Amino acid sequence: MALNKAKIFTITSVKGGVGKTTTLINLAGVYSKMGKNVLIIDLDFFSGDVSYLLNLPAQNDIYSLYEDISSNKFNSLDDYILNYNKNIKLLAAPKDPRFARKIDNKVLNLILYKASLRFDVILIDTNHILTDINLFALDYSDQIIYIINNDSVNLKNMKTFVSILSEMGKTNYKIVLNNSGNKKKYYSNFDIKNIINKNIDYVIPSDFYIKNIDKYINQGSILTLDETISDKYKKSMKVFDEIANNLIKESR
Repeated sequence: MALNKAKIFTITSVKGGVGKTTTLINLAGVYSKMGKNVLIIDLDFFSGDVSYLLNLPAQNDIYSLYEDISSNKFNSLDDYILNYNKNIKLLAAPKDPRFARKIDNKVLNLILYKASLRFDVILIDTNHILTDINLFALDYSDQIIYIINNDSVNLKNMKTFVSILSEMGKTNYKIVLNNSGNKKKYYSNFDIKNIINKNIDYVIPSDFYIKNIDKYINQGSILTLDETISDKYKKSMKVFDEIANNLIKESR
């Protein structure tokens, strides 16, 4: 009998500060509501803040796991993952970014394989730097989600990446335009499509702006799991639902 393995989705960007990690966390909330067992793996080794955003102080992290696998001390993933709720778990980035350089693709491959046998969905957070680890995550993923915003530098970088992905023969990626909180639209969606030479697959509306967002961050809240937020921002919630469901469907 074939084993059911997790769907692996990497959420990334070509520039910092575009809402990449927030989008990932909101997708995790949607999958949690669907009853999926979700593992978030924070591969943003140099500024990983998923544990901070979820208010989950990390005792162990992916570097601890790497060390124990390398020294044959590994026993169970449960010793390293953090529990957010019954459906969402986290494998945190290293506390010290200097440790990141020691983690290699061979061990990451083993971690992803073991995790894929236990979870329904794995969401990988990366940074925009083309490190070996990030490139490995992109290759391992069923789908890649690029988060962009309405910014000229961001769009220039995305155009370059679209060309690179085309040369690599990669088609398993989506582009999400994050307009949340951005009242100034320097470029129309039509302009953006022409600049990056690629369609925009999803748009997070500009009215998805939380004035007291710090309160939710301090509480470690996931916006898509908050009933008050969900009721107030139904249009944005629909976008996250659509992204999450389509990623599953398109990965079958």
